[in-house]
Amino acid sequence: MRAEARILGHGGIRAVARAAHVSETTVRKGVDELEAGEEPLGRVRRPGGGRKRSADLDPGLRPALLALVEPDERGDPMSPLRWTVKSTRSLAVALTGQGHRVSADTVGDLLREEGFSLQAGAKMLEGRQHPDRDAQFRYINEQAKGHMDAGQPVISVDTKKKELVGNYKNAGRQWRPSGDPVLVKTHDFLDRQGPGKAIPYGIYDIAINTGWVSVGTDHDTAAFAVASIRRWWQARGRHDYPAATRLMITADAGGSNGYRTRTWKSELAALAAETGLDITVCHMPPGTSKWNKIEHRLFSHISMNWRGRPLTSHDIIVNSIAATTTRTGLTVHAELDSGTYDTGIKVTDSDIDALPMHRHRFHGDWNYTLHPRPHDPTNAATASRPASGPPLQPCTSYLRNSELTGMPEPALDELISQLAEKIDTLREKGRLQQRGGARIRARGGGAKDKLTTADRVLATVLYLRKLGTHDLLAQLFGVTTSTLTRAVHQVQPFLAEHDCTIPPSTARFRSPTDVNAFLANSSPTKIKPAC
Repeated sequence: MRAEARILGHGGIRAVARAAHVSETTVRKGVDELEAGEEPLGRVRRPGGGRKRSADLDPGLRPALLALVEPDERGDPMSPLRWTVKSTRSLAVALTGQGHRVSADTVGDLLREEGFSLQAGAKMLEGRQHPDRDAQFRYINEQAKGHMDAGQPVISVDTKKKELVGNYKNAGRQWRPSGDPVLVKTHDFLDRQGPGKAIPYGIYDIAINTGWVSVGTDHDTAAFAVASIRRWWQARGRHDYPAATRLMITADAGGSNGYRTRTWKSELAALAAETGLDITVCHMPPGTSKWNKIEHRLFSHISMNWRGRPLTSHDIIVNSIAATTTRTGLTVHAELDSGTYDTGIKVTDSDIDALPMHRHRFHGDWNYTLHPRPHDPTNAATASRPASGPPLQPCTSYLRNSELTGMPEPALDELISQLAEKIDTLREKGRLQQRGGARIRARGGGAKDKLTTADRVLATVLYLRKLGTHDLLAQLFGVTTSTLTRAVHQVQPFLAEHDCTIPPSTARFRSPTDVNAFLANSSPTKIKPAC
């Protein structure tokens, strides 16, 4: 400042003082020092001089602060700060209440010195993973590769987030003149008199990088999902793949196209009959929907394309989706589906059993194929029954198949022979306690056992293989669920004593028809173990 004042000459002191927002006296002192030829003063105060820092005056301040910002599981469970946002201001108030006089700025400085910083939660924990998650991903990859190598279509399907139609705020920002934002409603309450919601259902063709989106206006049901696939096939699929005989669909585990949704399967069966295609469906394992191809190859680009723009009508939504492109060549077609789709449609067990559906050997609940014609495999359980009618005792020999038990029949026979004597001894001891005395009737008299010893061991093995529910196993053995449960409770401890571990299977069945169809279509390849 003093040098600038000398350069300016007369009136320079006042001009520099006004420009630097200091007093003229300060500038004049600088000019005097410069004209006297003195060296700059440098440090005025001695090292260590001035007011001491709060942390130095109060040795307990830093430990008290660190105790307040400890993770919840290690901090004071009775502290009010455990349930509040730990801002510097609230921390300063809490420390002052403990007798430490400190400001919010000082608290921030101390936290930074200790290596703390403001951080948000990181989405890294995926929750409990299904044991067959990776195996299912490999299976989907194998199926998709086989279809594409054969020139067959492979599509990824899902429902995008429902959007409010109207002058509502849309996430994201777009370039506009400064101070001129788009004015939208303050609350995102659906206007019952307005256009309602938009339900975008997408179909992404993995091989040729094209997308198709049906924007529904009614309900996100399985019928709507299959109707969208039908419209894609009629408008694009059959022209892009004129020689197609099969169609593979990858879908999430839940929602309108979930693997538990019965209407989804029945509607797909109708689509297979209309198109003459074998429709194979492979579902993503539970909790892995973000890995579905359509999420990051189609939906993400649609969201970026309309970010920051109110979706005031269905036409704007359709046009915004159709205008979505990428540098990798993605093209998207979109159209409005104003049809109505009823909810609450019931599909019975008999309806599901009548579907021309073949469950795959690996996780038949996640992977299945719907055929265009009824698929009626030979019933392995009833093929040997006489024409006069079913026998009084169900034949369980077909359940000894190594595809179901996971072990060769000789190994199963050896296991039964090792456990038979112990099981019979245990059951006889239980009968003795029930009678309260010695046997009166000769052995073998009275009502016959509903399950033989061999069947008890076999039922326990199938139960541990997790092939189906208690109800299904009870139907296969022709007994009640309570009888089956007692048999499992009797045999399972003996298996543990013999260090016999039964690995769970990856095949899942829901009815005896599924079991019969599986055995009728089985090949020498074994069921893959789940672990």
